[in-house]
Amino acid sequence: MPTALPATRPVPGSRPADTSPISLTPALGDDLDPIWKAVVPETRTRGNDIHLPISLAYAERLCDAFPEADRLLVRVAIQLHDIGWGRVDEDRILTEGFSGDWRKAAIRFEHERQGCLVAREVLPPLGYDAGFVEQVCAIIDGHDTRDEAWSLEDALVRDADRLWRFDHAGIALASGWFRMDPATYTDRLEAEIIPELLTAPAIAMATAELNRSRALLRTAVIR
Repeated sequence: MPTALPATRPVPGSRPADTSPISLTPALGDDLDPIWKAVVPETRTRGNDIHLPISLAYAERLCDAFPEADRLLVRVAIQLHDIGWGRVDEDRILTEGFSGDWRKAAIRFEHERQGCLVAREVLPPLGYDAGFVEQVCAIIDGHDTRDEAWSLEDALVRDADRLWRFDHAGIALASGWFRMDPATYTDRLEAEIIPELLTAPAIAMATAELNRSRALLRTAVIR
């Protein structure tokens, strides 16, 4: 069941945050493999086959820092949160979803709606009950466009969705989507995305990963 979100910002973790490179701790176990197999076509759009597994790894780290959270809910919600991109007009993803007031672009609302439809299609046949499916959809619906998080699990999914951008693989993909060079994009991560993070463990992970990525990509010089 969803856990109430503490009022303190950033939300302090119950346990220390792991700030080592995310490649050292891929998502554990194979219990979510049936879901992955059910959505392979949808993962082939907008780099989801890179974005979603990395985000899942970050989500599991955040759950380690917040053991009181519903771990399964967080893991399944982050796994499916962007799957709706595979059901929208791909030409509109970059033209509308990453330009102008991109957070409120119609295509972003549409990918959330489509993501909920996919979740309702694939989860029940795999044994997930209706109540759990609706909790997953409550997180997916609005994860990009809603201003606030409704629960701790919602907050962890939102933070994991942002954390992947700080890894060098995320920078390589997302800087192209926003038509920025890596140096400019990493500056944006520091100025705009870190302040959006809701939990202290996520901020610690983002800061450590950003420092490593900047050093690796030599952004102090190549700008």
